[in-house]
Amino acid sequence: MTVVAPVGDEMLEPAANGTPGLEAEEGRGSLAGWYLIIVLTLAYTCSFIDRQVLNLLVGPIKAEFGLDDTRLSLLQGLAFTSAYIILSPIFGRVADTGSRKGVLVFGIMLWSIGTSCCGLARSYWQLFAARFGVGGAEACLTPAAWSIIADAFPTRLIPRAFSVYMMGPYLGGGLALIFGGLLLDGAATWDLSDYPLLASLKPWQMVFFLAGAPGILIALLLLFVKEPARRAAKANEAARHMSGAEIWETFRKYKGFYGNFYLGMPLFIITLYAFPAWMPTVLIRKFGVSAGQVGVQYGIAVLVTGSLSVLVSPWVARAIERFGGRRDNLLIVALACSVVLVLLSLSLMFANTYWSAFAVATAASVAYSLPQALSSSALQMVTPNRMRGVASSVYVFVVSVAGLALAPTFVALITDHVFADEGRVGDSLAITCALAAAGSAFFIARALPTYRRMLEEQT
Repeated sequence: MTVVAPVGDEMLEPAANGTPGLEAEEGRGSLAGWYLIIVLTLAYTCSFIDRQVLNLLVGPIKAEFGLDDTRLSLLQGLAFTSAYIILSPIFGRVADTGSRKGVLVFGIMLWSIGTSCCGLARSYWQLFAARFGVGGAEACLTPAAWSIIADAFPTRLIPRAFSVYMMGPYLGGGLALIFGGLLLDGAATWDLSDYPLLASLKPWQMVFFLAGAPGILIALLLLFVKEPARRAAKANEAARHMSGAEIWETFRKYKGFYGNFYLGMPLFIITLYAFPAWMPTVLIRKFGVSAGQVGVQYGIAVLVTGSLSVLVSPWVARAIERFGGRRDNLLIVALACSVVLVLLSLSLMFANTYWSAFAVATAASVAYSLPQALSSSALQMVTPNRMRGVASSVYVFVVSVAGLALAPTFVALITDHVFADEGRVGDSLAITCALAAAGSAFFIARALPTYRRMLEEQT
């Protein structure tokens, strides 16, 4: 692995020409670095608004095109996820070999235009194609953003930077519900007769059309970012590309970490997607509470606990390192949260009141949110610079398959084919998440020895 020479409390890596320089230090922990984080966090937030706003428009879209639930679900899942998975490795490789800033500007512009094009669709297949474009373009964000964040900050600040960036999904998911609903209601009363193109759009189309606009502004804000020099430990690492064979050899050499990490974290992600997808239904079916009450209360709980958890996670990890003397603190948090999620998931089966079940769901939101920034940081910190994009895209692939494609379906299959009783969806959710969290704990524990060795090789 690579070796980094310490300079005071931070790290100074060679610039691309192999010699230390000021360019390598620019933006690390500075105003420029935090400006970068703010813009990337806005981009991540925008990406979740664009991908989730469709969930508010199910009714009008079904009525517009005469769809059944299955065909509409393809717009939510297959159209977006298939393109996202296919293009993630491609964007990852481009991020490793070219301009990460360029990749981000291009991708954000493309998915924003794709979202607006959803509002111009006149047929089901036009809408399907637009959603496919949105999913494919959003695949650029993770590999390019993770790589550039790891270069923009000193090692000690990377988890903190990631914790801010990882607020994006929680902010985006909440804002999609809040402002999407406001736009949907407001668009029905707007007088747009002076704007023929907009006047021809129905309210659901207007929501899509306007949802794409913020991304254009965010892409323009990225133009003012100066891409940091690639972080290198060996003098010639940043100056050359890693071949496919070298990347594969690195994965093989450290398979104890990569293999178990790529198995453990997707299992962990199942809890992150399954709880928000099915917990509202659990509360509605089991306790007879209105959808409006659940939406407001649970939505606020997820938004607040998720955002706060990723923000405080670096301090949690630092406390473990300081008082426990563990350099593998980033993965230790993920392991501990996996164990906690097993217990919380099982306790859901015994929650017999609305507020006890709500409390379990809120605690679970803290547990599955806390390790997100830390696990991302752990992957970036031990991966050679010129394969970070590929490593990140592999991570995106496996968590997308587990989270976006499989997590909600697992719960439904148990409910329909094991219990054959929709009233037991809470038990299905508990079983799915408990098994996934237990598997996650097993694989993360197996990843720790190799992860510690990789950290030692950097000193």
